[in-house]
Amino acid sequence: MKNTATQSSTKTLADLYRAMDRQNAVTITYLAPGDTEPTIRTIEIHEVRTTKNGGIVIVAMCRLRGEERQFHLSGVLSYTLHRIAFVLDRPAPTKYERPAPAPADSADALFFYELARDQDDADYTPRTLIQTDISLAV
Repeated sequence: MKNTATQSSTKTLADLYRAMDRQNAVTITYLAPGDTEPTIRTIEIHEVRTTKNGGIVIVAMCRLRGEERQFHLSGVLSYTLHRIAFVLDRPAPTKYERPAPAPADSADALFFYELARDQDDADYTPRTLIQTDISLAV
């Protein structure tokens, strides 16, 4: 078990990223904001995000609850890396339905149309970059 108080958050984050890449479970001792008693959870990390104010959030499947949960890195008191593989299936992300084209005179409808368009991943195709591609240098 590694105590997060005795190491840098960079080291903790590197270990958690490694577990995520290898798809290995991690047991954490976690103190949720506002709670007084820490809980012990075995999680399967799928994503690490940052909040608007710079906090780091771990998105993982919780084996206790059997559903996706978010844990703030600042609340992780200690952790243990395991070699056991993931066993829970992550739910598919929800898709936003694109609304019908908005009338040109409604700014609110246009805003929500553009927001839904930006969140729709169906039209996105990743672009492979090569070293000779100079169109990105402009």
